[in-house]
Amino acid sequence: MEYKLDSLDRQILEKLQENARQSFQEIARELIVSGGTIHVRYNNLKKAGIIKGTTLILDREKLGFDICAFVGINLHNARDYSKVITKLREMTEVVEAHFTTGKYNIFIKILARSTRGLYNFLIERVQEVPEIQSTETLISLEIPIHHRLPIRENDPKQSPAGT
Repeated sequence: MEYKLDSLDRQILEKLQENARQSFQEIARELIVSGGTIHVRYNNLKKAGIIKGTTLILDREKLGFDICAFVGINLHNARDYSKVITKLREMTEVVEAHFTTGKYNIFIKILARSTRGLYNFLIERVQEVPEIQSTETLISLEIPIHHRLPIRENDPKQSPAGT
């Protein structure tokens, strides 16, 4: 379904990215429209697949996940991609996986409780997948930038790549 975003849709998305828990009435007051308008627009955005759901953001460190790492994976054969992704899905340490161009076939983000946990994950889980030829691990020391999606058009502060 092709959905053409207008200015109000973009403002609604921006407000929801700031705080997905605020009520439609609160958003309506800020944007000077009716709560019903926000409700209808929200449902249309959801039906179009633009809004896929809401997410609870947890503090990984407070929950004991001190290590965030990225692992570049090279496969023996690119045809094994689906098989490896299926295996990676079963590994709860993997929080993201990307099919990439460049040096790696797959790039994953993982969370571990410690460097020992990271080591065990790599040796006992990842390296045991026969379709994986090699890996390279990068440990994240800090996340200094974490932006929301750039929703507004023609905003010089928010210029997505490719525009």
